[in-house]
Amino acid sequence: MSAYLITRIDVHDHEAYKKYTEQSPQTLSNFGGQFIVRGGPVQTLEGPPEHRRIVVIKFSNREAAETFYQSPEYQELIKLRHQSTTSELIIVDGID
Repeated sequence: MSAYLITRIDVHDHEAYKKYTEQSPQTLSNFGGQFIVRGGPVQTLEGPPEHRRIVVIKFSNREAAETFYQSPEYQELIKLRHQSTTSELIIVDGID
């Protein structure tokens, strides 16, 4: 069953975050991840207005998503993200 890593990101240091976004695609592809949503305009239809950057990444299954997140390669990149953003990440199973 596919799994999705969903991130809501409030960027407060765009220059530092740019370093993260330049390096993350290669690390992601090394673990079989695929961007489904990577930023872009957000329109709130219900609830409080959403102003954060939204990223959705598809993995073949939950184990692959967790392996990516826990990998030494991504743990290094997390440091860049934490320096430049306030973020929320979740993993949710898809339906196949």
